[in-house]
Amino acid sequence: LLLLLLLLLLLYSSKTLEYEEEYEDVTVNQMLAPKTQQKDATQILNNLLKEYDKKLRPDIGIKPTVIDVDIYVNSIGPVSSIKMEYQIDIIFAQTWTDSRLRYNSSMKILTLNSNMVGLIWIPDTIFRNSKNAEAHWITTPNQLLRIWNDGKILYTLRMTINAECQLQLHNFPMDEHSCPLIFSSYGYPQDEMIYKWRKNSVEAADQKSWRLYQFDFMGLRNTTDIMKTSSGDYVVMTVYFDLSRRMGYFTIQTYIPCILTVVLSWVSFWIKKDATPARTALGITTVLTMTTLSTVARTSLPRVSYVTAMDLFVTVCFLFVFAALMEYATLNYYSYTVRKPNCVKTKRSVRAHKYSVLDMGPAPTVITLNNSMYWQEFEEACVYECLDGKDCQSFFCCYEECKGGAWRKGRVHIDILELDTYSRIFFPTSFLLFNIVYWVGYLYL
Repeated sequence: LLLLLLLLLLLYSSKTLEYEEEYEDVTVNQMLAPKTQQKDATQILNNLLKEYDKKLRPDIGIKPTVIDVDIYVNSIGPVSSIKMEYQIDIIFAQTWTDSRLRYNSSMKILTLNSNMVGLIWIPDTIFRNSKNAEAHWITTPNQLLRIWNDGKILYTLRMTINAECQLQLHNFPMDEHSCPLIFSSYGYPQDEMIYKWRKNSVEAADQKSWRLYQFDFMGLRNTTDIMKTSSGDYVVMTVYFDLSRRMGYFTIQTYIPCILTVVLSWVSFWIKKDATPARTALGITTVLTMTTLSTVARTSLPRVSYVTAMDLFVTVCFLFVFAALMEYATLNYYSYTVRKPNCVKTKRSVRAHKYSVLDMGPAPTVITLNNSMYWQEFEEACVYECLDGKDCQSFFCCYEECKGGAWRKGRVHIDILELDTYSRIFFPTSFLLFNIVYWVGYLYL
């Protein structure tokens, strides 16, 4: 046991000595090497800033300052259709050459933090379509400044921008947009400052962290334009982010409920026309449901004056539901209107309330059926008039006696009492045709 304890103590002490020796070596190497470089860097910066005037741009009065631009997109989104704006998080990099910052040293690059930014000249770049923007300051200002020995300067800044994007919502929710990010110099015109895109100047991070909930990112492109103003011609740089809206949310929230409500309104065609409370309640319920759906569909849109694709679909669905309710109103009106019989006079004539009855047999009897007055004749069959008169000129014949005769030659016979039968075929067929035209027109044309 004593021997084992001694061996353990020896092993522990040897490991401790090795760790202390390694720690001391690293510390010595790290402390000795940078001291000379630190003195050189401090001396270089002091010499560079001794007679440096940050108010003047490089090569002033000689040639324009060329700014090479890079943009790294961290994330895009969300996109607000109501506010007509989108949010973007970028690292904005600008590179230019300032001959006043050249130096001779073995250190080719000086990597500095944000404390140096305010001591040298920086381009006055602005984002023209930004509503508000903020730089990131946690834990320190997210700024980087690098100075090469030939005077080249790299300045990067991370910022989040809420930029304006004028969305054209005629095809909503099957719309596609190109949201721009526009920037230029605020005070230096083209003859003093020129912006240029570097090769592969716009890059994007992994899209898994992006907040494009309703959109798919289709790609990006950049352009360079000249904007002419009264104060001079300015170089304007633009990055376009192409977005395509996803249909999933609106299909679940609007399209499927509207289609099901229209189909529900057709149930009344299979209910007996005598069931007035059931058919009326179903019709009014579907109309109110469509009114609610149309209101909800508009909450995700700005108050634009033109008709969108969703507005068209909801409006047509509302018309189908309303037409189903009006179909029963028409059927009910013609089914329960008082019918006026004309009976053929044979033996004796009795006039009562301007109606002709037979002489033989008992007097005609008036019965009440479904709140309507009907004449009941027991001895002779009565010939009923058509709805619009004896000449049967109407296309819509309501009585069996009107179905025959020469008047039907060249005309289409429609029995209005069979309106439910016609509606069972007409409404589904027309709604199916509308859907085919609607989806093919907006998705493929």
